Amino acid sequence: MTKEEVAKYIDHTLLAPQAGIREIVLLCQEAKRYGFASVCVNPVYVSAAAEELAGSDVKVCTVVGFPLGATTSKDKASESVHAIENGADEIDMVINIGAAKDGRFTEVETDIVDVVKACREAGEKAGKKIIVKTILETCLLDDHAIVNACLCAKKAGADFVKTSTGFANPKGIDGQPLPNGASELHVKLMRETVGPDMGVKASGGIRSARTLLAMIEAGANRIGTSSGVKILEGWDN
Repeated sequence: MTKEEVAKYIDHTLLAPQAGIREIVLLCQEAKRYGFASVCVNPVYVSAAAEELAGSDVKVCTVVGFPLGATTSKDKASESVHAIENGADEIDMVINIGAAKDGRFTEVETDIVDVVKACREAGEKAGKKIIVKTILETCLLDDHAIVNACLCAKKAGADFVKTSTGFANPKGIDGQPLPNGASELHVKLMRETVGPDMGVKASGGIRSARTLLAMIEAGANRIGTSSGVKILEGWDN
């Protein structure tokens, strides 16, 4: 793959709570320079990102119900609409993780449906197709829950399933931290579940070209990373 082809996989991401406007502007400038698919920013910076990226091919992505997924469906839908009104092109929503762990998949699907419906309606008013990605937080779910959450997202009409927020804090029985980002096994499972026509986004812990390529090989067709510039600067066409 060429550097230009790889860039189109990347959502250039900055979701750190301490990020300021200067960092967001720089993020957008980098995204235009390298030709990334989108920038992914917190909702408060959607307007600034949309203004900075106006006239470019780079999309504005933002997060909803982030990072816990524990807000109500109504709140997630409302947050999505406001983001779209402010210029967002893509919405990455966190599912109801607790419901998925409990096996309450009807609630998981309903949560996603409400956001997808709100995004479709707001997108129609804005004159554009809004891409909806559903964040599963795979490090907190077993394979059964991952499969069923993927099926919920597919039935609800979402465009992508996504692995992680990068903000989860799983621990083992010994109290030691466990990996909280994307894994090849989970990406492969998600791709096998949703089939070839739905998007799979791998995010969390993708900091090298080797890891990025492994995720693409496993089935991801979008990559969320804050290391996009570093990856491309070291890329060998």
